[in-house]
Amino acid sequence: MNLKSLVAGKPIDSDSVLTVRNPYDQSISGTVTLASRQHALEAIAAATTFRDTPTRYQRSEILEKTRSALESRREEFARIITSEAGLALREARYEVGRTVDVLRFAAMEALRDDGQIFSCDISAQGKARKIFTTREPLRCAVAITPFNHPLNQVAHKLGPAIAAGTPIVLKPSEKTPLVALRFAELLHASGLPGPMLSVLLGPTSEVAEVLVGHPEVEVVAFTGSVPVGKKISATAGYKKLVLELGGNDPLIVLEDADMDLAITLAAEGSYRNSGQRCTAVKRILVQESIAEEFTRRLVEKTREYVCGNPMDEATKVGTVIDEASARSLEAVVQEAVAQGARVLIGGERHGALMQPTVIDRVPRDCRMVVCESFGPLAPIVTIRDLDDALTVANSTAYGLSSGVVTNNMAHALKAIRTLRCGTVNINEVPGFRVESSPFGGIKDSGLGIKEGVIEAIKGYSYVKTFSLPW
Repeated sequence: MNLKSLVAGKPIDSDSVLTVRNPYDQSISGTVTLASRQHALEAIAAATTFRDTPTRYQRSEILEKTRSALESRREEFARIITSEAGLALREARYEVGRTVDVLRFAAMEALRDDGQIFSCDISAQGKARKIFTTREPLRCAVAITPFNHPLNQVAHKLGPAIAAGTPIVLKPSEKTPLVALRFAELLHASGLPGPMLSVLLGPTSEVAEVLVGHPEVEVVAFTGSVPVGKKISATAGYKKLVLELGGNDPLIVLEDADMDLAITLAAEGSYRNSGQRCTAVKRILVQESIAEEFTRRLVEKTREYVCGNPMDEATKVGTVIDEASARSLEAVVQEAVAQGARVLIGGERHGALMQPTVIDRVPRDCRMVVCESFGPLAPIVTIRDLDDALTVANSTAYGLSSGVVTNNMAHALKAIRTLRCGTVNINEVPGFRVESSPFGGIKDSGLGIKEGVIEAIKGYSYVKTFSLPW
C-alpha cells in the first residue's frame, strides 16, 4: 500500500517516504510520501481562501455517502488498522463500526440549526427588536490524532468539522497513517471539496509545529500525551484549543457490587484495545471485604483473553503499538513488584506483545497507578470504603473518566458528586459513551472542553448574532 500526503485533496510529490511496519512481525504495511513545511503552508492557504462552503444538505450528503462507502468496505479498513496498529481484528472491526456511527451522527447534526431568538423588549432598556444567533464555520482547523484509535479518532475530528463547514488540516500519527489517508480518500470521493481537507505526514518541525503556530489557524484539536498537549498550549498562540490528553481512570468496586458484572467490566476495561485507550481501566480500586474473591475471579477471567497474532480470529488482545511501548509496560510491572506487588497472571512480553496482566498488592504510590500505563494491565488496589476510594481516585493528576460498580444509589450519587473527572459511569466501564455525547476531561486530561460530535461542531464554529427590528 503506497499512499501520499494530501494537500487540498491532491497527492503531493516528494522524495521523502515513511515506511509503516506491522508491530507484530515487522512486515511492511505500507509507505507514505511525506510533506514538507511548504506543503503545510499550502494546505493552510487552501483552507483559508476557500469560500464555496457546501450547504448543510450537501455536507450531510457527503458524510452519509462516506458512511455508506465505509460500510461496504468494513473488513478492508479493519485489516488496515490491524496491520499498522497491531490491534486484534475484533477491535479493528469494532472501531470501524464506531466510525460508521460518527459519520451517521455528524450527517444528522449537519442538518440541525441550533440558532436562537431573543426578544429585546424584555426590560426598560430594551426595544422592539429581536436578536438571532447562527453558527458560522471557522476558516481553518488543525487536527492532530494519536495511534491508538487510528480511524475513529480521525473521524471524530473530521466529521464534526465537515458538518460545521470548516476546512481542516489533519496530521495523523506517523505510526498509523494508512487508514487515515484511506479515509480521506473516501471523503473526497464522496464529494468533499479538496480545500476542505488536507492530510499531512512529515517531521514535527516541518508540519506539526507549522500547523499549530500558524496565525491563520483558528482552532487546534489534539488528542495525545500530556507533554505534547501542554507544549501545544504554550506555543499555539491566540486560537481555540481542544485538548484530550489521556487519563488514569479508576474502576471502583464496592462490596455491594454485582460480582459477575464487576469482573466483566474490569477485564473488558483493562484489556480491550490492548489497554491502549485514554478511558481504559488503569486502576481497579476494590473494597477490602471482597478483594480476595474479586482477585481470584479476575485471574480466571483473564485466561479468556488470548494474546497473539492480531490477524488470528482467536486473538482477543493484539500488540501494543511497538516494542518500545511494551518494554515500558514491562518496566512499570517490574517496578511495582519491587515495591511489593504480585503478578498473578501475565506480565510477560514478547516483542510488542504484552500479556494481559493482573497485579495485586499494588502500592498506591507506584508509577503504574500514579501515571498512565498504556497497555493491558489490571492493577488492583484495595480500599477501605467509598470515601477511601474517592480519595485515591482523585489523587492523580488526571481527570478523564471513571467507573463505579455498586447497587447502592446513595453511593452512586456520592461518587458522581465527588469524583473530579469529566465522566462518571455507574455499573459500566469508564470509557462508555456514544459518539454524539460530550466527552473530555479536566486537570491533566484536558481543559474541560468537550468532544463528541455535537460538542465538537461547536469547537469548529462560532456563534454570530444579528438583530432586526421586530
